[in-house]
Amino acid sequence: MATARLAPGVALVTVPGQGLAVRTPDGEFLRVDTGTAAPDAVVERLTRGHGSSGDTAAQVPAQGSDSEGVGPTAPDAPDGELERLAAAFDGAGYLAHEGDGTRGPLAGRTVAVLGDDVLTEPLTRFVRAEGGEVRRAKRLTDLPDEQSPDVVVWCLDSPVPQGLWDEADRLPADGTGWLRCHREGTTAWLEPLAAAPGDVTSADVRLRRLAATPAHRELAAYWAGSCTDDTGPAHTAASAALTACLLTADLIAWAAGRGRARRLRRVDLRDLTVDEHTVLPVPAVAPLTR
Repeated sequence: MATARLAPGVALVTVPGQGLAVRTPDGEFLRVDTGTAAPDAVVERLTRGHGSSGDTAAQVPAQGSDSEGVGPTAPDAPDGELERLAAAFDGAGYLAHEGDGTRGPLAGRTVAVLGDDVLTEPLTRFVRAEGGEVRRAKRLTDLPDEQSPDVVVWCLDSPVPQGLWDEADRLPADGTGWLRCHREGTTAWLEPLAAAPGDVTSADVRLRRLAATPAHRELAAYWAGSCTDDTGPAHTAASAALTACLLTADLIAWAAGRGRARRLRRVDLRDLTVDEHTVLPVPAVAPLTR
């Protein structure tokens, strides 16, 4: 029979004077009524995994707990008691079976990654570690139409050249996710993920940033390339890993269907502090008439 052990994130806790409790992956503690089974035998059974439980109907409320737990239905021989406890844990979802395999939160999602290697390499590792399929490309036109990705992530270790992201800003209108980041001097800017018409695009972020600064003419000129060459400091391995982790977290939230946070985040590359500001799309307006 397949081996069944405690699932990842589940722990058994021996509480002095109280017996066993189970800590769930969400951090909740539930008392375990072990019946006639010795607590150490229960720990051995559920951590070493001998055989697999079959009857998953043996779930009963825990004794003396504020919340529902797992426990046996009635006293019996110790081996039968252990198996009923294992069945209760299995029914509650607290056991993992050998050969079950794991599916990461990005399983079944195709992520196209574009940009500079210092950022795209750690991002590629993280996405694959979470079960996603990665396609590397230099340009959007390198992605075949018949194999369009679920989301495009574009990472730059420099300011965004004028017009570079205009085409990508149209991706959400077609239902393709659009996530991006870039660096300006000692600041990395991470823009919110857009996945549907009306979501925040790169153009929206630029307009909001121009509206928020009295130096809007200077900032516009900087974006247009009317400045000296950017001599750094560029991303370090640590700042690139942090940036890639934040982007991966956005992808996981998107894949899980959680509401996309409309937040513009800034990473200070000097001390790796992160702050964020809410950003909204800019509504379309009719042209002025004379």
